[in-house]
Amino acid sequence: MSAFLLSVHVLAAILTIGPVAIAASMFPRSARHALAAPDDPRKAVAVRILHRITRVYAVIGVLVPVFGLATGASIGVLGDTWLIISMILTAAAAAMLIAFILPGQKHVVRALDMGANDAGGSMPDGTARRLGMLTGVFNLLWAIVVVLMIYRPGSTTGVGL
Repeated sequence: MSAFLLSVHVLAAILTIGPVAIAASMFPRSARHALAAPDDPRKAVAVRILHRITRVYAVIGVLVPVFGLATGASIGVLGDTWLIISMILTAAAAAMLIAFILPGQKHVVRALDMGANDAGGSMPDGTARRLGMLTGVFNLLWAIVVVLMIYRPGSTTGVGL
């Protein structure tokens, strides 16, 4: 059963976190281009699609920690430090996505919908720039989680740096 749970956990991570990371990373640049070219509806559509991908896959991404916890419980590692740190980093990444990245994207999409991009081609409050920074931190958190999941400090798998 542990192998099945681990397989679902890894597949869920690849198929849900990957699209969120890519779409969220592409969003700030696409937003700047869309805001700078209000006469090109294709650029605004691209921004809306990236926001939708980020939002939908973020919801589906709940499967990753659910199956991760089930896997950890089945192999008896829920108390291991590497897993606790991974869970904290996962919670931090999720909090960033929910509290800052998705609302920031929504702000840009609303600005595009209302034609707020007529004032100089950029968001007045630097939303696109801030989203780029937040997305970089979000992706860094996930990269650290992946390293911890593979390296598993203190484990007896023989994998090490």
